[in-house]
Amino acid sequence: MTRYYYDLHIHSCLSPCGDNDMTPNNIAGMAAIKGLNVLALTDHNSAKNCPAFFEACKRQGIIPIAGVELSTEEDIHLVCLFEELDDAMKFDAAIEEHLLPIKNRPEIFGEQLILNGDDEPIGEVESLLISPTDLPIEEAVRFARSYGAHVHPAHIDRESNGILAVLGDIPCEYGFKFFELRERENAEKISDTVEELNGDNIFVCSDAHQLWNINEAENSFLIDDEPYSSSLVRKRIFEMLDAGKLN
Repeated sequence: MTRYYYDLHIHSCLSPCGDNDMTPNNIAGMAAIKGLNVLALTDHNSAKNCPAFFEACKRQGIIPIAGVELSTEEDIHLVCLFEELDDAMKFDAAIEEHLLPIKNRPEIFGEQLILNGDDEPIGEVESLLISPTDLPIEEAVRFARSYGAHVHPAHIDRESNGILAVLGDIPCEYGFKFFELRERENAEKISDTVEELNGDNIFVCSDAHQLWNINEAENSFLIDDEPYSSSLVRKRIFEMLDAGKLN
């Protein structure tokens, strides 16, 4: 069994609220410096920087996971993680049909840069990615899962865009097996509201928009990774996600 340190909620320069320094190679390099082993890139309503992110993580010996932070019609944020990069890119294309017809204004919201594996700009998304989609939460969960996503609510301990702040509860019919916190100590504060919350179904992730906000090597899971390959580690992680229990 090997211990893997993770951060499963990180934004690149594709997210308009993310620093332009948040390039795939800078993210992977900072994560390596901090001792992280597993990273998920979860830009707002897009996975277009995930291919470059996979290249960058491979150079640093980090296990990459493709993801999207999906915004529902209610502006609740959901983390969608994919075992296969191809599934994430299919989901990315499908999301475009549900983005609101609002153009980004880079001078106000920031640029939305698509980069290649060498951190060179190859495009820019015109639609404002931090806007909600037209998908109500129940439909959004079903939609993401239809593309093979593991879905859990983002930063439930945060006032803005957290499911508890918006709905006041986490309806059991959504079938969430995991919950994301910004700070582990906040679990006790919300445990009365979220009865399902326990030490085995919590992710503590940074939601980093700047390099220095990426988590330190503090949160981890144990994985049987023999015979080792990055695809096997990803497979084991998603087996844990499906089981609803870490380690």
